[in-house]
Order: sequence, then structure tokens, then C-alpha cells
Amino acid sequence: MTLLQWFVFFLIVQIIHFLGTWKLYESAGRKRWEAAIPVYNAIILMKIINRPTWWTILLFIPIVNLIMFPVVWVETLRSFGKNTTLDTVLGIATLGIYIYYLNYTQELKYISDRSLIPTNKGADTISSLLFAIVVATLVHTYVMQPYTIPTSSLEKSLLIGDFLFVSKFHYGARTPMTAVALPMVHDTIPLLHSKSYSKWPQLPYFRFPGLQKIERNDIVVFNWPVDTVYKFFDTSKRKADKPIDKKSNYVKRCQGISGDSLQIKDGVVFINGKQLLLPERAKPQYSYTVTTNGSGFDQTYILNELHITDGIYQTAQNTFLFSALTEESAARLKNNPAVTSIVRNISHEAEPGVFPQISNNWNKDNYGPIYIPQAGKTVALNAEILPFYKRIITEYEGNDLKVNGNEIRINGQVATDYTFKQNYYWMMGDNRHNSEDSRYWGYVPENHIVGKPVFIWMSLDSNGKGLGKIRWERMFTTVGGEGQPYSYFKFFLMGLAAYFGITFFMNKKKENS
Repeated sequence: MTLLQWFVFFLIVQIIHFLGTWKLYESAGRKRWEAAIPVYNAIILMKIINRPTWWTILLFIPIVNLIMFPVVWVETLRSFGKNTTLDTVLGIATLGIYIYYLNYTQELKYISDRSLIPTNKGADTISSLLFAIVVATLVHTYVMQPYTIPTSSLEKSLLIGDFLFVSKFHYGARTPMTAVALPMVHDTIPLLHSKSYSKWPQLPYFRFPGLQKIERNDIVVFNWPVDTVYKFFDTSKRKADKPIDKKSNYVKRCQGISGDSLQIKDGVVFINGKQLLLPERAKPQYSYTVTTNGSGFDQTYILNELHITDGIYQTAQNTFLFSALTEESAARLKNNPAVTSIVRNISHEAEPGVFPQISNNWNKDNYGPIYIPQAGKTVALNAEILPFYKRIITEYEGNDLKVNGNEIRINGQVATDYTFKQNYYWMMGDNRHNSEDSRYWGYVPENHIVGKPVFIWMSLDSNGKGLGKIRWERMFTTVGGEGQPYSYFKFFLMGLAAYFGITFFMNKKKENS
């Protein structure tokens, strides 16, 4: 929906509200017109139902307002003596239309001094639960979101089984674009395995100011731009057309920012002609072919010294493929007495599957140069260049594109150039030969950015057993920063012990007083 469409929709909602509540406002001693003024009518309604004025803000926060609307309907009914279970059910089940019925058919008696204390334990539990859901939704949407690492594309930096906290405010919290959705779930309802949202209506894209801009080498969580999978790891061919904020969450390392020229030479990334230096925590991995003298491998050495549990394939007698080795691990493996040679695999043949899927002899190890679009910048358009920006023009920036021979028309007008409306980024996995990333599907638009991983609060190894599944050394470690990761788990335990100790002492002191 465009801004104009949303404005019209908002006005219609206000008219509906006025028609259904003006008599209630009058019965509460207010003026009829106060039910008709947008925003102000919500402030007055909070006064009528004896609830704090700041509740008004919650009515205009996407997703949170879906929780607040039923609460306000029920509170409105109770303010006019409609306290029965039937009244509550009718108010919610009819989406507030029951208030219309009361407004026009009943003699209304306003209760100005009604008690706001729940009349029974069940009502108190529901009230507390709703408040907790509202707070959790606000935190999840605008502050911090939990996230699990499902794949090995950032292996060594982030491991499969890492549980992260992803900051929404570092790059600026993005308001939900999908207006109708269950809170605190992504695209699927747990257990039911059904869609958790409605594609209509869609809010315009908006992002609050952030603490920082995305920088090269940042690890970033984003919505996968080309996502059409119905369900991750589903082997069927079923597809789904998802809104931007309901596309699958991916996590990669930003290798190029808007305005950069990126090139990959023999697996090494160059930005604007200079090699991109990775931070110490980044551990790029490549596939290696290892030849042995026939003595075989010492499995204990591989597991304990190199910490490699999979990705080893025998391709011929005495020859093995290691699909993901760091340079450090490759150097250590070379010292193994059984190894006669170790060669990093570098692709030089054309790979048709790389973006933008045209014949240009590019592949995952030798790629580019390619320009990463920047908002406000203009590029020339012709039949040769168009494949790089076709998806941007049509899918990401919502234009109508038609090509007839060498003639390019955008929104009906002949176009020889194009000016970008938003910034774009180039995301890649550290596991260079085992990562589906921008090399295969292109740019990540700014409006697809979710947040910045900042903290690993739990890490589970699927190969472990019992408490051995927990990677204790990774718990409560930061994702970014200089140097090697450091666990703050012991400080967490100390803080937790101090909290319970102080609480126990205070309770004992209260009992003895």
C-alpha cells in the first residue's frame, strides 16, 4: 500500500470509530466531535476507560496494536457496565462491532469510578499475560531478537547451533511492514506449521535512526531477498510469495557497502581495487584437495587437533577433499606425516549459476568487478548492463520494466539510465565454497536489513551428548569486537548468585521486622 492508500485507510478507520462510539463519548460527558478527531479521539477514549494516556501510543505500533485493540474494546464495554463473559466474547469475536450495537440500541450508563482491579485470579492472569506479550513484542520488534544459526556459511565465526541476540537498534529498528501477524513469530506458527501473517495490508517501509551504519566485515542478519521457499529444509517444490519482513532470515558477513566496486580474485575479495582485510575473528575457509602416502589419516588428529567433524570426502585412492578448511588448519594438516600434498581448490571455469546468470566467465572464486548500488546514484542502462539491475528496478524499487529489442522502458518512458532509490549491500559467508550468498543471488536492499548479531547466549553441538552438547566456551560471548571471543558466562553466574543472595537476605529481613 502507498502512503496515500494508507492515509485513506486511516481516515476510513476514523469514520468507522466515530460512527460506532459517538454516543458513548456523550454518555461519558464528552463532546460528540471528540470521537471524530484522529489521535485525539484515542487520547479521550483512554480517559473514558480510565487507562493511562500512553496507551494511545500502543494503538499505533504495528503488531502491538493487534493486541491492544481487543483490550480497549473490552475496557470500553466494562466502562459502560457490560461486564459479563458474553459481553467480552461478543466484543472480541465481532472485532468491536458489538460496540456499534450498544451505541445505537442500548441506554448507556457510564461508570466513571469503576474498579480497575481484576475481579478474579483468571482475569488477573490474563491481564498480566497480555502485558507481558506487549512488552515482549516491543522488545522483539524494536530492541533485540533471538536468532539461531541454521547453516555453516559463517563457520568458525558463528557455528551451527549458536543462539544469538540480534540488535535491532544498531542499524535502526525497522517497523513491521506486515500489519497483521502473530507477535514474536516469523513466517510460520509453531506446531501448526501454517502461515503466521496476512499479506494485506502492507505498511510503507520505515526505519528509525540507528547507532551506526553497516560497515564492511560486519556480520548482518537480513531477509533473504530472493526467498520463495515455503518452509526451510522442505524438499518439496512448494513456493511462497512472502512480504519483505516475512522472508527467511539469513546471516552473512557484509563484504561490500553501497558505492563500492567489488571483485573476487582467486577467492580473495577486493574493494575498490584494494584487498579487503578481514578481522581477526573472521576465519575464511576454502575447499582443499589432500593427497596422502597411503598410510591413511589419524582420525584422532583430525577431530582433536583440527576440530573437523564433517566435510571430508574420499575422491580417489589416497586422495581426499576437505570442503572447509581455514588457512591455519590447512598449514597444520600439511605437517601430518601421512600428507604428501595439500592444494587449495580455486575455480577458473565459468559458473553459469552466479549472479546475474549471464555468460561472463565468472565463478565463485573469480568474480566481478561489480558495482554495488548507492541511493541517489545514476547508472547508464543498456541491454548488456540491465541484467545486473533488473531485479532492483522491478522487485526492490517497484517499477514497471519493459524491454523491446534494445529499447528499455521504465514506467512507460524510454530509459537510458536509472537512479537508485535505496542503498544495497553485498553479503558473503566466510565458508567460501559452502555458502549461498550474494555471488548467487545478488544485492541485499537496505529495506531487507534486520539487525546486527551482538551476543551468543547459548551454543549447542548436535554431535555432543548430555551436558557435552553445550559449548560452554561460547556461552555469553560477543559476536563482534577485536581479538578472540571471550566468554562472560562466569560473570553472569556471579551476578545471578548475587541477585538471589540479596533477594533472600531482603526477604529474611522483612520476615524478622
